[in-house]
Amino acid sequence: MHQHERHNLIVSRARAATRIEVSALAEEMDVTPETVRRDLTVLERRGLVRRVHGGAVAVERLGFEPTLDVRSGHRAADKQRIAQAALAFVPEAGTILLDAGTTTIGVAEGLPREGELNVLTNSLPVAAVIARRPDLSLFVLGGRVRSRTQATIGSWGLGPLRDVHIDVAFIGTNGLSLTAGLTTPDQAEAATKQAMMAAAAQVVVLADSSKVGAAHFAKFGSLADIDVLITDSGIDPEVLDEIRATGPEVVLT
Repeated sequence: MHQHERHNLIVSRARAATRIEVSALAEEMDVTPETVRRDLTVLERRGLVRRVHGGAVAVERLGFEPTLDVRSGHRAADKQRIAQAALAFVPEAGTILLDAGTTTIGVAEGLPREGELNVLTNSLPVAAVIARRPDLSLFVLGGRVRSRTQATIGSWGLGPLRDVHIDVAFIGTNGLSLTAGLTTPDQAEAATKQAMMAAAAQVVVLADSSKVGAAHFAKFGSLADIDVLITDSGIDPEVLDEIRATGPEVVLT
């Protein structure tokens, strides 16, 4: 079994179980416990698992939200393809919203040089990218800054969202589930995402396949509330069919 296959299996087992044991993984994959421990070290650095004595747990099981720096290295190639696909939904003129997240940073970096766009965001990293573009008009939502996500949240940002029209909102999510809907760990951030979606004529959710099936504390929408989901081909085919049956267009990268 190749390393990437072991890593995929370990993460899958960790998300399905409360806890995974080094000895059980070594036996299942027919490798030494030392190999498993090295794999767990790599996966922990990527923000996918948290090491515990004798094994590991998935970060979702801990209720742990990785920082933006940690998440930026997780599934970077998938996120880059998702961001590239999202550019097809950017209008030539009008107003778009870029939610906080690692994938939306990629969208900001790839915005075309032609056209007349207003860009509204609650993400400090996205704002830093757009601020370097004299051809774009940047609007930054106010509020308290969450250090973990570098997003502005709270009532200072909710008010302006009630008074604007957004043509396309590009929204990130920590979890996307047929039963739980769109979820994130923080209630205030969920309220901001909900207001963003309500202000938009079209909602495009950007989520790599590791987010599919995950559920977090605060719900901010259902699958019926979104127009387009852009994800990668790692999504389970049966789940993909069920998502499409709820209404949104699904773009695979």
